[in-house]
Amino acid sequence: MAASSSAGLILSLCKKLQNICRISSQLNIQRCATSVTHTSPYLWRKNSLLVTQCEYSRNISLVQWSALHTSVHKRGLDEFFDFPENWGESTVKSGAPWTGKQLRTKSNEDLHKLWYVLLKERNMLLTLEQEAKRQRVQMPSPERLRKVQRSMTRLDTIVAERENSLRLLQTGQEKGRPGAWRRNVFGYAYWYRFKEYAIPWYMNKHYKRKKFYTPAFVEPHIRLRIEKFIRAKYRKANMERKKLAVLKEKFPQMKVPAT
Repeated sequence: MAASSSAGLILSLCKKLQNICRISSQLNIQRCATSVTHTSPYLWRKNSLLVTQCEYSRNISLVQWSALHTSVHKRGLDEFFDFPENWGESTVKSGAPWTGKQLRTKSNEDLHKLWYVLLKERNMLLTLEQEAKRQRVQMPSPERLRKVQRSMTRLDTIVAERENSLRLLQTGQEKGRPGAWRRNVFGYAYWYRFKEYAIPWYMNKHYKRKKFYTPAFVEPHIRLRIEKFIRAKYRKANMERKKLAVLKEKFPQMKVPAT
């Protein structure tokens, strides 16, 4: 009997505490609402405006995300590898690289798409080349990588030609940033790009410290530097020729590359 009476007292106390907490929370909510509506109507309008703006931006973002679409992920990370039917093959058929004449007939949008197609193909071939090096086997049809790189180089050249032509029509300048060929004190010729300064050049100490000429006593050293470069180039070619001769003696069936 004593245990049942104590349990009943504990339950009644718990119910009273719950009722007190519920009443206090309701009073706090009402007090906050009255303070916002009566004491500061500007804040109430501002908060309601912010709520409506957030809901409007949320609806717009949902519409934009619903209109956004991407390409279908059919292969995923498998695009970094060649097709399964080409695995284990010594040779893989491939077409010719894109020529400049073919690329000039394409629009800018088509060139943009083609660039990313070639980029994906190059990444796949580089992955294949690295895997062949890891397994110490020959890469199947390594000329495909050279064809893709050649096509990307020509595509970049075509895009640069169009940009230069548009700039010549609009501004009459050959380069995006005007400049001139100049020589430094060591005799090296380089392209100097013009800059804008807040003061004239003859008052600019930083500009006057630059020496755009080659002194007379440097001229003999320029001739010696050119002679050194030619000797190093000849020495490298001679070493390559001797190396090919040694390989030809060891492997008579080897094809010597054309010089």
